[in-house]
Amino acid sequence: MQVQLKVNGKPTSVDVAPHTLLVQVLREHLKLTGTHVGCDTAQCGACTVIRDGRAIKSCNVLAVQVSGSEITTIEGLAQPDGTMHPMQAAFKECHGLQCGYCTPGMVMSAVDLCTHHPKASSSEIRELLEGNLCRCTGYQNIVKAVVKGQADMASS
Repeated sequence: MQVQLKVNGKPTSVDVAPHTLLVQVLREHLKLTGTHVGCDTAQCGACTVIRDGRAIKSCNVLAVQVSGSEITTIEGLAQPDGTMHPMQAAFKECHGLQCGYCTPGMVMSAVDLCTHHPKASSSEIRELLEGNLCRCTGYQNIVKAVVKGQADMASS
């Protein structure tokens, strides 16, 4: 089946089997390996991308279901000149990562969270990040990073 997508601002067309997951298209067909596969059951959030302005877990949606959509992956957040998105910069500055496996999905969820809840408190941020698991950090620096990223997104 032919799937038409706009991925990170670029129109693309891929020919896939009907059962192909969006995460497989991103990683295997488009070589956008920043989108991680963690649990394969939409529990961990490592595969989170933005679809038409909302965060989704790409491991539990078929590519054909999102044909015609605009998809942003972690690779698409930075500016073309390499300048990091405010949320990426905040995660770096606040050391909101340890092993880094959850980081791309966490950053994508945080961007969505701050876009739709621009004045979220620390406790609300913890609640809104519920679908993203980190096994290393204890979330302290992740929440700090989201708070900083939220402020920097608002001022940019």
